[in-house]
Amino acid sequence: MNKPAAIDEEKVKALFEEGCTLLKQLIRIASFSKEEEKTADAIEEFFNKKNILANRYLNNVWAVNRHYNNNKFTVLLNSHHDTVKPNPGYTLPPFEAIEKDGKLFGLGSNDAGGPLVSLIALFFYFYDSENLPFNLLLAATAEEEISGHDGIEILLPHLPKIDCGIVGEPTLMKMAIAEKGLLVIDCVAHGVAGHAARNEGTNAVYKAMKDIEWFSNYQFPKSSSFLGPVHMAATSVNTQNKAHNIVPSECRFVVDIRVNECYSFEEVIAEIRKNVLSEVVLRSTRLRPSFIEESHPLVMAGKMMGIDTYGSPTCSDRALMDFPALKMGPGDSARSHMADEFIFLDEIKEGIQLYIQMLLNLACGIEIQKT
Repeated sequence: MNKPAAIDEEKVKALFEEGCTLLKQLIRIASFSKEEEKTADAIEEFFNKKNILANRYLNNVWAVNRHYNNNKFTVLLNSHHDTVKPNPGYTLPPFEAIEKDGKLFGLGSNDAGGPLVSLIALFFYFYDSENLPFNLLLAATAEEEISGHDGIEILLPHLPKIDCGIVGEPTLMKMAIAEKGLLVIDCVAHGVAGHAARNEGTNAVYKAMKDIEWFSNYQFPKSSSFLGPVHMAATSVNTQNKAHNIVPSECRFVVDIRVNECYSFEEVIAEIRKNVLSEVVLRSTRLRPSFIEESHPLVMAGKMMGIDTYGSPTCSDRALMDFPALKMGPGDSARSHMADEFIFLDEIKEGIQLYIQMLLNLACGIEIQKT
């Protein structure tokens, strides 16, 4: 059985240093969702300085390896360069890229600057390889933090065909092979207005309370070994009633539903409508649950290195992809959106090395299948 090629450590060291330089540059540029023009410019310029043609669509930057071949298997390397806004708890300047005690502080350092520059380093490592048995397609995309339409979703139709992908998010370099989908619904409980003092009308709040109690207590029977059960939570309630003495005729509430791969959104909605009295209106159905088989060559390439698999309760751009993909990257999801966000520099270096080894394993596996 063929063994994967050894990693060029000097090349990795140079790519790590270049990646950290790029990450510091990105941190210093405000790139809130829908305002990513300047970080897209910086990434595009970074590619151009390496004499690599970077394509751009809106604020999404993408490129393919030098020896791209339409007949080969294609692996997408995707992460995002937009950020949330810094929360009020910051004690360090969020845009100064402060390096201290082996950490790099700054907004977007962990989510998802570290994964992004690590994937870019991975792309550069293999860019000139003539005998790579697959293509690489690198996409640095926008609007992930708001699940916007002008990020990976709008870019995908403009890209070459894709067979599988790695989505760069902070996962401590574990492989998230399943991801819960996000279903958001607006519920409206209808009553009859009346004077509160005379006990008139039908109180829509009480009807809503009964339905909210059902959402709190109901358990869908099927639980996923990776993602656990479907989880439902009422997150806001509003009557828009400004008078204290009027029984409200309408009460609106929102339910956040995290769906495992055992159910389609349609099945979940049908079960809800069967059990509640409120009108149910779908707000968001784009972010569906996803799953990549543990036997997929990409997952097997990671398992050869002893990398753990798990199910992620959070959504990413993986939900918008119609091909097998896993979520994996340096950094820790627990640090995402926190005050004084940071990533360990060693996490980035290790991330680059593990990504490279994973693709070397994948290349070896594909070559074996051909023989």
